[in-house]
Amino acid sequence: MRRPENRGFLVCLRGSGTPVGVVNLSNIVLGLFRSAYLSYYAFAGFEQQGLMAEGLREVVRRAFRSMKLHRLEANIQPGNAASIALVRSCGFEKEGFSPRYLKIGGRWRDHERWAIIAS
Repeated sequence: MRRPENRGFLVCLRGSGTPVGVVNLSNIVLGLFRSAYLSYYAFAGFEQQGLMAEGLREVVRRAFRSMKLHRLEANIQPGNAASIALVRSCGFEKEGFSPRYLKIGGRWRDHERWAIIAS
């Protein structure tokens, strides 16, 4: 995440500052495209509490306002219901399906393409 085309955000509890997860923007492209890929994960014990939704919404706001990005894209395996629910709750829309998109655990896995565009 130290490269200029990547940005990492630590999601923390309000008040205590306890880390609960991470949101990453990678392959940031500026110029005319102004886009990035999104990845995220919650730390064990903090999932399913709405904390990542709050953190993701803040990262989306920063990406569009401060970083002046136009588009964020998340590629999610179709069976990952929690991840799909997270991006959907933050305003992402399903754009399509990418067969054999990413190699995970030694196998090429299908992914759904979810994106949000700056308004």
